[in-house]
Amino acid sequence: MEKFSLGQPVVVCRWRLAHKGLPLENRHLRALATRVINNVPVSAGLVAWAKQHIEWTLAEGSYEHPDGVLMLVIDQEGKAAMTVGEYRALTHTAANDLLRRAKSSYGEACSTRVSPEDLWEVRGNTLVWGTSPEFGPCGASSLVADLARTLGIPVLHDEGLLARAEARGFVDDEVFLVSDEHGVVPASDRLGPRAAKFAASYNRLLEKQV
Repeated sequence: MEKFSLGQPVVVCRWRLAHKGLPLENRHLRALATRVINNVPVSAGLVAWAKQHIEWTLAEGSYEHPDGVLMLVIDQEGKAAMTVGEYRALTHTAANDLLRRAKSSYGEACSTRVSPEDLWEVRGNTLVWGTSPEFGPCGASSLVADLARTLGIPVLHDEGLLARAEARGFVDDEVFLVSDEHGVVPASDRLGPRAAKFAASYNRLLEKQV
């Protein structure tokens, strides 16, 4: 450990904790295994290390921030480190604020194949997922997609959603962000029953971690 040093970070995963636990652990690890760094898939060894680290040290390591954020930092050589920090809720949650976050995450997905935050829109009876079907889902988005299918709600990928929303604004009434760090965040100026339902489902998942 004395010789260990981390280079320039290229991926920083931020995973929400609840009561010293990681509610979406398996989903986060699957998403981690889907990522690529410098066009090379994340190694099975790194995923195994992350799982072991979570199982062995998370409870003690999250003592000061039991409802904080677990951060996994990976450098350009595939070396990684973990730490836990304080969780801070988003203060600006209008649709355009969420759009800016989703755009930044989409740029990350273009190089790593996984976006940590996705924008979703309710279009009639369909949920529109604003990302490419070629990208792997982050842990939180995989949860929302599975919940939607369980409820019989069709899910449609639309990678043009972000560009159209930036150019012409939002057409539909409900917009929400799905984030590994922040969960389901309904747009404060475009809140509706579907977005509220998914946010409530995510929050119940955090509560069950007790």
